[in-house]
Amino acid sequence: MTFKNLLLSIAALTLAFQVQLAQAANPKVKMETSKGTMIIELYPDKAPKTVENFLRYVNDGSYDGTIFHRVIKDFMNQGGGFTEDYKKVDTRDPIQNEADNGLKNLKYTVAMARTGEPHSATNQFFINTADNDFLNYTGKNMRGWGYTVFGKVIEGQNIADVISRAATGSGGPFSKDVPLTQITIKKMTEIKE
Repeated sequence: MTFKNLLLSIAALTLAFQVQLAQAANPKVKMETSKGTMIIELYPDKAPKTVENFLRYVNDGSYDGTIFHRVIKDFMNQGGGFTEDYKKVDTRDPIQNEADNGLKNLKYTVAMARTGEPHSATNQFFINTADNDFLNYTGKNMRGWGYTVFGKVIEGQNIADVISRAATGSGGPFSKDVPLTQITIKKMTEIKE
């Protein structure tokens, strides 16, 4: 092996090790639901404010006992904002939209829900159950802001699929898309490694 090849091999190994470290450093959250457990990997390097906001809600127990209140097959599962008796969960101030981070609303990614105002996300999130390109960032204007992707379901994707197939109708204050049998987020915890 030449000295140049040795240096290239060392550089390749160093890069591979750095990639592994970066992946290991991403925070993970365990979401225990009435349908099963999912593990979500978060991307603070791409959406730092969003991840910080989400983890604050996770770590203070705000998501425990909430429901998936909006489920649309082949689109997404939305939750985190309402209790089992459809009471709205207390929220903090809205956060800055970080959808211009290069991440796309692909199947099993997790993104922040919001109103029509681009910078209105608080605690509600959704799991994409299809590739939803129309939710991606296209520009800093009312139509182009998109929805901030900040994580991905890396274990329990089958649970996201089960939730997405729930029969829906009206429930509480909502006229449609509510699972007829409630799907509860029993507990969310940050996984400490």
